[in-house]
Amino acid sequence: MRRSTIILPIVKKLLCLERKYTCHITKMSSSGNAASDSKVTGSMKSSTNVKGEFVRKESAFRDAVTADGSSGFKAESNRYHLYVSLACPWAHRTLTVRTLKGLEDAISYTVVDWLMGEGGWKFTDERPGCTLDTLNGATYLRDIYLKADPEYQGRISVPVLWDKQSKTIVNNESSEIIRMFNTEFNAFCKTPEQRELNFYPAELQAAIDGVNEWVYPQINNGVYRCGFAQSQEAYDSAITGLFQGLDHAEEILSKQRYLTGSQVTEADIRLFTTLVRFDNVYHTHFKCNRRQIMNYPNLWGYTRDMYQLPGVSATVDMEHIMKHYYVSTPVFP
Repeated sequence: MRRSTIILPIVKKLLCLERKYTCHITKMSSSGNAASDSKVTGSMKSSTNVKGEFVRKESAFRDAVTADGSSGFKAESNRYHLYVSLACPWAHRTLTVRTLKGLEDAISYTVVDWLMGEGGWKFTDERPGCTLDTLNGATYLRDIYLKADPEYQGRISVPVLWDKQSKTIVNNESSEIIRMFNTEFNAFCKTPEQRELNFYPAELQAAIDGVNEWVYPQINNGVYRCGFAQSQEAYDSAITGLFQGLDHAEEILSKQRYLTGSQVTEADIRLFTTLVRFDNVYHTHFKCNRRQIMNYPNLWGYTRDMYQLPGVSATVDMEHIMKHYYVSTPVFP
């Protein structure tokens, strides 16, 4: 059992504030983004198959930033900008790695409104923690996508990595963005210690990839497959897989501190952003209610452990998380 001095708050009362705004369901895109259609339909049908299973769409922008610029996008301080939602676990990954690597001064960011309404993700300064788009002057995140590609008709998702120099979206796939932050911006880390941090070291890559292969479908995406299931068969399959994944993670963490051994890796960051939302949101709102994370001794201690890594707690905004899910994302009964 892990020791910890900080206990994450568990909010038992469901958020009913501003329920009058509940009109639309957040849609998910690819293996690492929260998305809405450019034309919000209020339906998940376009993201489910004939069996009623929730199916993710691929991210559209997949260019890379490299330290030497060989990709066409050279890593430079204050050249790149993140558009994120503090509620979104996929965007949360990018903020977590940005913080752990000490890239706060090198990569700026803008936070969208936690409320997703008619136009999708919106920029505002009227809610705590949300910000206007002072970089491009956009009203909605879809405006950023259309600025990058006027013909774009895909999903409007966070996170977005924007190139201020080329005035375009480099990448909107969180799993790729965090790897760029991990290695390509080392020249701009605040401290030598942060420069040396490597969340995807060569000697652990096979192990990390192996963990990601089951954590993503069973847990990261599994909670959404439960919440957005459109048939009993789809839900039964999703919730079984989800708790098999959590049980497996619990067993691993009973023997070692982190998922691949004694050091924090990308695999831990990817799991953490789901776990920190689980008891407050997914357990109830997405009907993932067989157990809570606090019922798993090792997973619960591990979540607190990750939360206490330098700077990580500041990236967790439970108000944004709960209000977004409970107010913006009503789930089918």
